[in-house]
Amino acid sequence: MQLDGTVYALDSTTVDLCLTLFPWAQFRRQKAAVKLHTLLDLQGPIPTVVHITSGRVHDVNILDLLLPEPGAYYIMDRGYIDYARLYALEQAKAFFVIRAKKNLQFRRVYSRPVDKTTGLRCDQTVALTGVTSPQDYPTYLRRVKVYDADQHRHLVLLTNNFRVSAETIATLYQHRWRVELFFKWIKQHLRIQAFYGTSVNAVKTQIWIAVCTYVLMAIVRKTYAVQASLYTMLQIFSVSLFEKVELKQLLTDAEDLNNLGEPRNQLKLFDF
Repeated sequence: MQLDGTVYALDSTTVDLCLTLFPWAQFRRQKAAVKLHTLLDLQGPIPTVVHITSGRVHDVNILDLLLPEPGAYYIMDRGYIDYARLYALEQAKAFFVIRAKKNLQFRRVYSRPVDKTTGLRCDQTVALTGVTSPQDYPTYLRRVKVYDADQHRHLVLLTNNFRVSAETIATLYQHRWRVELFFKWIKQHLRIQAFYGTSVNAVKTQIWIAVCTYVLMAIVRKTYAVQASLYTMLQIFSVSLFEKVELKQLLTDAEDLNNLGEPRNQLKLFDF
């Protein structure tokens, strides 16, 4: 899929905390949490914007902090539905692909033919007809409905891009899950579940260290064209922190060990 602009995925993840130890991060009545709002460049994938807030901050407010890049694509879930903020992206000459809510009120203006064998169900130009949505977003939107065979569900997507194909719009939204994989990876392999300090600064510092660790490894992997996974690189660096070896040589040696296969002189305990 070749696009002229950069493709970003915007999402957030919640890190649960103990309310007794972190009273400043109260999320619900008996629960504390912080949110990690991330704008992920899907080409890396590398986070380009990271904003840490308390769990009470709604995801849609992060749109106010973004500086939209003209020609770029912003892929979002329906938690970011705010037509006034989406119209600001339109005015900035940026594109968005967002999942629509079930109570979407609209009027069909035009329908384009689709190939239903690809999973597409409709490709329409629509006008919003809600109470305030016509004022918040006064121009037409594109409504693409697609069937997700893996999850056995229909997805309704809204976008302000009328140039690319409906298949491309659906594919762009599928790539949004890469930001979910980013959150899953840093939670599993980096220390942002248990914290050494209980202050705001301690929590944010530890999260920022984890994000910086991920970014540095992603940059090294891309710079030296390393085939090993980020997790493998993390393991290599963790046991080689005090070795005076060039990064390229260190990673090359690790890849050579992985490619040795089974030693020929190794005795077998069992004959299968």
